[in-house]
Amino acid sequence: MLFCEVIFVLSLMTFLLDFHASGCVLNCKDKPVFTPSRLVVKYGDPASVICNACQQECLNELFNLEHSMGKSTINRTTISWNIDSFTEWTASLQCYYNKAAENVSDPDVQCCTILPLTVYKPPDKVSISFANHTGPLIEAHPYTLQCTVHNVAPVEKVKAIFYRGHSVVGQVQVNNSYGGKPMTHSYTLDVIPHKGEDGAAYWCAAELVLGPEGPQPPPVVISQNMTTTVYYAPKLQVPKHPGLITINEGNQLKLDCSSDGNRVPHTSGRFHRVAFTGAASSLSNLQLLNMRASTPVLSATAIGTSLRSFM
Repeated sequence: MLFCEVIFVLSLMTFLLDFHASGCVLNCKDKPVFTPSRLVVKYGDPASVICNACQQECLNELFNLEHSMGKSTINRTTISWNIDSFTEWTASLQCYYNKAAENVSDPDVQCCTILPLTVYKPPDKVSISFANHTGPLIEAHPYTLQCTVHNVAPVEKVKAIFYRGHSVVGQVQVNNSYGGKPMTHSYTLDVIPHKGEDGAAYWCAAELVLGPEGPQPPPVVISQNMTTTVYYAPKLQVPKHPGLITINEGNQLKLDCSSDGNRVPHTSGRFHRVAFTGAASSLSNLQLLNMRASTPVLSATAIGTSLRSFM
């Protein structure tokens, strides 16, 4: 007789578990309520929640809290759950009760609430670099900044913020879910450097955006500074059309062909086939065709300066 009772109890438990797994209704009027309504917990930290199974409708029914870890205690319709160290990335908590159908011919209903749960881990480190590029940058050329966030979870909660000095140049987040487990991910941002950014420091910060239930302020890990060198075209520091210059014969002629550039530019100027340095008598009725400043990668030219000698 005892053996038969044991079999009956085991069969009933199996039936209830199968029914629970396949018949969960999330929109019951008197549904279980979790406090807090959303749980955000750092991996390895302790955690606790309370579930009020119902207000009235489950007083004489079966109710419980389904969990894969931790322990729970029941006091009337209140179920308390806690754990000393949360060490599962894909855990779930589900509070439920069985509700008898209004009509005898209808199947019973199981009302349940699944607790929104986020398990997070700050990144081990954050690093910044240019994708597929090393060395100096060329002004007005496009480059891709790359912020690599190492061993973080969940990736979809990370906001990568790119900085140049103290200025934010962009923010990036991913739209896809990656399963919640720690991983390394690179966030990218396209930039076009300019002359004024020569010597500027780029860096990035990884911020875990976990909402009001998460830690405040949000966890942030920053990268190292990456100082950049920008090569830009030299600029001749003379008027483009300075006009007529008159000199006395026998005097030396000095022309300013100063320029600014990175790297240090080389400057030159020519009159037809004669270099612009020389005695004035050599320059009578000659015209300076161009001045040119150049670096190994960039150059600039000014044209149209006229000269004549005074006889």
